[in-house]
Amino acid sequence: MNRTSAAVLFAMTLPALAGCAAVDRDAYAETIARPAGMKRMTLPTDTFVLTTYTRLTTPRAPITVYIEGDGLAWVSRTEPSRDPTPKEAMGLSLAALDRSPNVVYLARPCQYTPRDKNPSCTVDYWTGKRFAPEVITSINQALDRIAARAPGQGLNLVGYSGGGAVAVLAAAERKDVISIRTIAGNLDHNEVNRLNDVSPLSGSLNAIDVAKKVKDIPQIHWSGGDDDTIPPSVAKHYADASKSACVRTQTIPEATHDAGWKERWQTMLKETPGCGGPA
Repeated sequence: MNRTSAAVLFAMTLPALAGCAAVDRDAYAETIARPAGMKRMTLPTDTFVLTTYTRLTTPRAPITVYIEGDGLAWVSRTEPSRDPTPKEAMGLSLAALDRSPNVVYLARPCQYTPRDKNPSCTVDYWTGKRFAPEVITSINQALDRIAARAPGQGLNLVGYSGGGAVAVLAAAERKDVISIRTIAGNLDHNEVNRLNDVSPLSGSLNAIDVAKKVKDIPQIHWSGGDDDTIPPSVAKHYADASKSACVRTQTIPEATHDAGWKERWQTMLKETPGCGGPA
């Protein structure tokens, strides 16, 4: 990865860097999850051990799974982080606000789980290979175990930032996804990097490449009107590629990449993805 690419990827995580050394990110996650009745656990997969927070109250309802963003990937414009665990944990914050009966938060590979339990974790998995095939396989293995907690009820996938890409890529390999929602989703990392005049991610799958494969799954993709990192044009580009009435995009005025979502989220959840309207 060249320095220009690193600079833009760093910029995507820059707001999370201030004061990061003074923050116990695991303890902070507990302060978010515990009041929402979500319990921490780990799920082993073939390549990674993934950390989750869960609140499952009934086997007769779908499970909503929140997939975290890219986290603290960079500590400077040229130096990757040694631990991609997010400082602010937007995905977990949104999950905690969801009062659905079955809610699961799924951290990305190498986030939260101690390194000695995750020997496969290398810096590539939060830089160029963050959407690698083995990452998506790991996520889907975890989703298999989550789905088994409510057999036959299906999964609603919610992804923040890079977690939006993971949600779409995982759904493309499944038959049990009943909806997809993304918030500031990186739905075309080639387009994001093109807009920022940098080279594409190496070793990563791209969500837009499977847009047609998931076109029959009801989807809403929210973008921030003031998001300079992943502007609304990226979601529109993805929707255009899907050519599906099941895929909706919506721009939230004044929201940025990492602000303006939590205070709106419970209202946004009332919008149900569906098919039949304008794409």
